Amino acid sequence: MQSLPRTPSFRLDGKSALVAGASSGIGLAAAMALAEAGASVTLAARSKERLAEVVEAMLAEKLTVQALELDICDVERVEAIVAEAGPFDVLVNSAGLAIHGPAVETTTSDFDAVFNINVRGAYFLTRAVAKGLMSAGLPGSLINISSQMAHVGGIDRAVYSATKHAVEGFTKSMAIEWGPKGIRVNTICPTFIRTPLTEQTFAQPDRIRWINEKIKLGRVGVVEDIMAAIVYLASNGATMVTGTSLMVDGGWTAD
Repeated sequence: MQSLPRTPSFRLDGKSALVAGASSGIGLAAAMALAEAGASVTLAARSKERLAEVVEAMLAEKLTVQALELDICDVERVEAIVAEAGPFDVLVNSAGLAIHGPAVETTTSDFDAVFNINVRGAYFLTRAVAKGLMSAGLPGSLINISSQMAHVGGIDRAVYSATKHAVEGFTKSMAIEWGPKGIRVNTICPTFIRTPLTEQTFAQPDRIRWINEKIKLGRVGVVEDIMAAIVYLASNGATMVTGTSLMVDGGWTAD
């Protein structure tokens, strides 16, 4: 009888996941997606109060979650906390900062603030989780929330775009280095998603026109558009996917 292939499971039962920036926006959506797929999810963010609200709401849905107050810019604490609480089978790093403006008006303090979170923090958080997996001899899936701006340029986005291009670079290099150990490293690159981080953009009519012209599907994104991508990369459905970017950009980068 003909042998038929079977679709790999997208379930995450028995997996432990860490989501940074989990108190709102894409991070919260990622935490929900992973928890609904069966993972035990640790929600990390700087706001202890906001985290408590999210955990309470998710526990009411009978999901397995816990909170971890964490600033990814504090690299030493990140290393210590991840080593103690891990190993984590899955990482989603959604912590990020955007300060937009013309390149000629960029201040060094704004530049440093955005790079500190988006690049330095993301780099060392990813490394910390990978170190825990390697110490335990486990495979894993590490996902950094990047941006379509990691592949193109944008008005008033020189610094932000630079940080996301950097994330793509270290993701590829880490994927090459850790691939033999079964640790996959990828990015998800969303288009403009309605979150508290993007409200400043949606308040500008000229930016809305620019966005509508570029998104081929004719609408901006919502956090639900990211959730299936998170589960896919975290699951056994993506065991041959590493060192790449999953574009969720409505066709922005197609031309």
